[in-house]
Amino acid sequence: MANLKSLAKDTAIYGLSSIIGRFLNYLLVPLYTYVINASSGGYGVVTNLYAYTALLLVILTYGMETTFFRYSNKEGEDPDKVYSTILTSVLTTSALFVALVLAFLGPISKAMGYPDHPDYIWTMALTVAIDAFQCIPYAYLRHKKRPLKFAALKLGFIFLNILLNLTYFVFLPKLGLNPFGIYDNGIQVGWVFYINLFCTAFMTLFFIGELKGFKHGFDWSLMKRMLSYSWPILVLGIAGILNQTASQIIFPYVYKGEDGAAQLGIYGACIKIAMIMAMITQAFRYAYEPFVFGSSSEKDSKETYAKAMKYFIIFTLLAFLCVIGFMDILKYIIGEDYRVGLKVVPIVMVAEILMGVYFNLSFWYKLTDQTLWGAVFSGIGCLVLFAINLIFIPKIGYMACAWAGVGGYGTATLLSYFVGQKKYRIDYPLGDIFIYCLAAAVLYAGMVLANNHLGTWAALAVNFVLILLFCALIAWRDFPLSSLPVVGKYFRKR
Repeated sequence: MANLKSLAKDTAIYGLSSIIGRFLNYLLVPLYTYVINASSGGYGVVTNLYAYTALLLVILTYGMETTFFRYSNKEGEDPDKVYSTILTSVLTTSALFVALVLAFLGPISKAMGYPDHPDYIWTMALTVAIDAFQCIPYAYLRHKKRPLKFAALKLGFIFLNILLNLTYFVFLPKLGLNPFGIYDNGIQVGWVFYINLFCTAFMTLFFIGELKGFKHGFDWSLMKRMLSYSWPILVLGIAGILNQTASQIIFPYVYKGEDGAAQLGIYGACIKIAMIMAMITQAFRYAYEPFVFGSSSEKDSKETYAKAMKYFIIFTLLAFLCVIGFMDILKYIIGEDYRVGLKVVPIVMVAEILMGVYFNLSFWYKLTDQTLWGAVFSGIGCLVLFAINLIFIPKIGYMACAWAGVGGYGTATLLSYFVGQKKYRIDYPLGDIFIYCLAAAVLYAGMVLANNHLGTWAALAVNFVLILLFCALIAWRDFPLSSLPVVGKYFRKR
């Protein structure tokens, strides 16, 4: 019981720190989109380079976080030696990466479309290298069950990043101050990257205790064993992150217009609204994932997975309707000249739902130690995503990026479902899921009509009623009001 309480407490701390952190990061979206004009393409540069950063982070950690947890708890292995070996390895590869980028900075900057701004590239490279290295001390904190320091450092980075961004983009210009001539050429988007680099490097100072792990040395034979374990995780990670970032990376190369950076910036800003649902669903995942894995030894575990899938879909559909229903309020998260791209929001949210369903389906190959299937499904989904982007971006612009996500995750989801039903059959309640999906589709259509034909406040009122109808359906079918704590007694039959 004590272990369960400890697990629940740690999960809550990790979950809340992640969710709060993502929410605080969203505060930078209105800042950037209100300060950086869409036509300048500045936010498109941010969107593009952060997509590269996400991909590079997966490559530079090459599955070593998961490998650390596996081998530090493996019988016959020395946890201190595992930690020091991985720490040394990731530091070495990260340093080598930075050295190569600096050695070929000119050609790399030109190939990425930034020949006049090599500073963007070396700043990004140094930032992601430090970030990759820090992933191992962060994993060590989790291994040592120190969630408070983990959460404090994660949130500390975000608060510092927001403070410095506000200082550069808002406070100093408002006060008319120009220290060191940083505004001689106006506000520069490059400072988004410079600030991120400073904050990332600064947080390394707080890992002094964890960096003492180097003293245990490097074991090459251990490293070879760990690499044999980590490479499938790397393949799966690359495929997974490409499903999320490939569109933003490909777009500048495929889009035919001269306003590519501006168009990518519009897309990048609008999908942040769709990511609100990702933030909400992450809270659900943090809550039920430990429960699902914890029930794997129970006889009714498959029934548990089936119910988890249904409730996950119910929860995400409700989040979808809430975002669409209150779009007239949420649109103010981004600057006015970015709102032309709001039509991508429902499409990207559907892709997010499919990604969540795929995550739920992934339990079968994780529980049966057949993780190679995950790499296969994600890889095929990634190929579909690439194909849709390459074919349709020249024709329909950033709308292709939104539909590519649906196609990629939809393909991976279907493959995982049909193969999984043969390898590890789970009787998902498809009838119930279909009813909720159909209801959500009908209510969504009603919201679109209301938004297009009614005034703002009238549409909001109608949409609120439609959301209540969906909640009523949930209560009627799966969560009767009589089962609620405290107030449930007032709904029970006497």
